[in-house]
Amino acid sequence: MLYNIEQIKALLPHRYPFLLIDRVEEIKEVEGKKYIVAKKCVSANEPFFQGHFPEYNVMPGVLILEAMAQAGACYVLSLDEYKGKLVFFTGADGVKWRSQVVPGDVITFEVELGEIRHNMGKGHGKAYVDGKVACEATISFAVK
Repeated sequence: MLYNIEQIKALLPHRYPFLLIDRVEEIKEVEGKKYIVAKKCVSANEPFFQGHFPEYNVMPGVLILEAMAQAGACYVLSLDEYKGKLVFFTGADGVKWRSQVVPGDVITFEVELGEIRHNMGKGHGKAYVDGKVACEATISFAVK
Protein backbone atom coordinates (compact mmCIF):
# COMPACT_ATOMS: atom_id res chain seq x y z
CA MET A 1 0.00 0.00 0.00
CA LEU A 2 1.32 3.41 -0.96
CA TYR A 3 -1.12 5.64 0.99
CA ASN A 4 -3.38 4.66 3.87
CA ILE A 5 -6.50 6.62 4.81
CA GLU A 6 -4.59 9.13 6.97
CA GLN A 7 -2.14 9.84 4.15
CA ILE A 8 -5.04 10.25 1.71
CA LYS A 9 -6.64 12.74 4.12
CA ALA A 10 -3.37 14.69 4.09
CA LEU A 11 -3.74 15.03 0.29
CA LEU A 12 -7.51 15.43 -0.21
CA PRO A 13 -9.79 17.91 1.55
CA HIS A 14 -12.71 15.42 1.58
CA ARG A 15 -13.91 13.93 4.87
CA TYR A 16 -16.63 11.55 6.02
CA PRO A 17 -19.12 10.94 4.54
CA PHE A 18 -17.65 12.16 1.25
CA LEU A 19 -14.14 10.72 1.30
CA LEU A 20 -14.73 7.78 -1.02
CA ILE A 21 -11.38 6.00 -1.34
CA ASP A 22 -9.73 3.94 1.39
CA ARG A 23 -6.21 3.37 0.11
CA VAL A 24 -3.86 4.07 -2.76
CA GLU A 25 -1.94 1.01 -3.83
CA GLU A 26 0.19 2.33 -6.64
CA ILE A 27 1.28 5.47 -8.46
CA LYS A 28 3.45 4.84 -11.49
CA GLU A 29 4.63 6.26 -14.76
CA VAL A 30 5.06 3.86 -17.67
CA GLU A 31 6.27 5.11 -21.06
CA GLY A 32 5.24 8.66 -20.16
CA LYS A 33 1.76 7.63 -18.99
CA LYS A 34 0.78 8.34 -15.39
CA TYR A 35 -1.37 5.84 -13.49
CA ILE A 36 -2.87 5.51 -10.04
CA VAL A 37 -4.55 2.47 -8.49
CA ALA A 38 -6.84 3.06 -5.50
CA LYS A 39 -9.43 1.01 -3.61
CA LYS A 40 -12.71 1.45 -1.81
CA CYS A 41 -14.20 -1.22 0.44
CA VAL A 42 -17.97 -0.82 0.20
CA SER A 43 -19.73 -1.35 3.53
CA ALA A 44 -23.43 -1.81 4.28
CA ASN A 45 -22.92 1.04 6.77
CA GLU A 46 -22.34 3.65 4.05
CA PRO A 47 -24.71 6.58 4.70
CA PHE A 48 -26.00 6.70 1.11
CA PHE A 49 -27.54 3.22 1.46
CA GLN A 50 -30.13 4.65 3.87
CA GLY A 51 -31.83 6.58 1.09
CA HIS A 52 -30.64 5.04 -2.18
CA PHE A 53 -32.82 2.00 -2.77
CA PRO A 54 -32.92 1.09 0.96
CA GLU A 55 -34.56 -2.26 0.19
CA TYR A 56 -31.92 -3.07 -2.44
CA ASN A 57 -28.54 -1.60 -1.55
CA VAL A 58 -26.67 -0.42 -4.63
CA MET A 59 -23.97 2.25 -4.62
CA PRO A 60 -25.03 5.36 -6.56
CA GLY A 61 -23.23 5.52 -9.88
CA VAL A 62 -22.36 9.19 -9.43
CA LEU A 63 -20.50 8.29 -6.22
CA ILE A 64 -18.49 5.64 -8.07
CA LEU A 65 -17.60 8.37 -10.56
CA GLU A 66 -16.71 10.78 -7.73
CA ALA A 67 -14.50 8.14 -6.09
CA MET A 68 -12.72 7.66 -9.42
CA ALA A 69 -12.14 11.42 -9.58
CA GLN A 70 -10.80 11.41 -6.01
CA ALA A 71 -8.31 8.72 -6.99
CA GLY A 72 -7.11 10.88 -9.88
CA ALA A 73 -6.91 13.89 -7.56
CA CYS A 74 -4.64 11.90 -5.22
CA TYR A 75 -2.20 11.47 -8.08
CA VAL A 76 -2.27 15.17 -8.98
CA LEU A 77 -1.90 16.30 -5.36
CA SER A 78 1.01 13.92 -4.79
CA LEU A 79 3.04 15.88 -7.37
CA ASP A 80 5.33 18.52 -5.85
CA GLU A 81 3.99 21.36 -8.01
CA TYR A 82 0.40 20.76 -6.85
CA LYS A 83 0.89 19.90 -3.17
CA GLY A 84 -1.55 21.83 -0.98
CA LYS A 85 -3.81 22.82 -3.87
CA LEU A 86 -7.38 21.76 -4.64
CA VAL A 87 -8.54 19.63 -7.55
CA PHE A 88 -12.06 20.26 -8.81
CA PHE A 89 -14.03 17.78 -10.93
CA THR A 90 -15.15 19.78 -14.01
CA GLY A 91 -16.69 17.18 -16.29
CA ALA A 92 -17.18 13.60 -17.36
CA ASP A 93 -17.44 12.18 -20.85
CA GLY A 94 -18.27 8.73 -22.12
CA VAL A 95 -19.50 7.55 -18.72
CA LYS A 96 -20.67 3.95 -18.73
CA TRP A 97 -21.95 2.03 -15.73
CA ARG A 98 -21.61 -1.64 -16.55
CA SER A 99 -22.53 -3.38 -13.30
CA GLN A 100 -23.90 -2.60 -9.87
CA VAL A 101 -21.74 -2.14 -6.79
CA VAL A 102 -23.17 -3.53 -3.55
CA PRO A 103 -22.08 -3.90 0.09
CA GLY A 104 -19.13 -6.24 0.44
CA ASP A 105 -17.62 -5.27 -2.91
CA VAL A 106 -14.10 -3.88 -3.17
CA ILE A 107 -13.80 -1.36 -5.98
CA THR A 108 -10.41 -0.97 -7.65
CA PHE A 109 -9.96 2.34 -9.45
CA GLU A 110 -7.38 2.65 -12.20
CA VAL A 111 -6.94 6.16 -13.55
CA GLU A 112 -4.56 7.22 -16.30
CA LEU A 113 -3.84 10.94 -16.20
CA GLY A 114 -3.13 13.02 -19.26
CA GLU A 115 -1.20 16.26 -19.37
CA ILE A 116 -2.11 19.14 -17.10
CA ARG A 117 -1.98 22.46 -18.97
CA HIS A 118 -2.85 25.82 -17.51
CA ASN A 119 -4.08 23.97 -14.41
CA MET A 120 -6.62 21.97 -16.45
CA GLY A 121 -6.38 18.25 -17.13
CA LYS A 122 -8.12 15.04 -18.09
CA GLY A 123 -7.87 11.42 -17.11
CA HIS A 124 -9.46 8.16 -18.12
CA GLY A 125 -10.60 5.90 -15.34
CA LYS A 126 -12.08 2.49 -14.80
CA ALA A 127 -13.66 1.02 -11.68
CA TYR A 128 -13.39 -2.74 -11.30
CA VAL A 129 -15.17 -5.18 -9.00
CA ASP A 130 -13.82 -8.73 -9.05
CA GLY A 131 -11.83 -7.94 -12.21
CA LYS A 132 -14.90 -6.77 -14.15
CA VAL A 133 -15.44 -3.16 -15.23
CA ALA A 134 -18.25 -1.60 -13.19
CA CYS A 135 -17.77 1.96 -14.50
CA GLU A 136 -15.54 3.86 -16.89
CA ALA A 137 -15.27 7.50 -17.87
CA THR A 138 -13.05 10.29 -19.07
CA ILE A 139 -12.92 12.88 -16.31
CA SER A 140 -11.74 16.47 -16.53
CA PHE A 141 -10.52 18.64 -13.69
CA ALA A 142 -9.11 22.02 -12.67
CA VAL A 143 -6.36 22.66 -10.14
CA LYS A 144 -6.64 25.78 -7.96
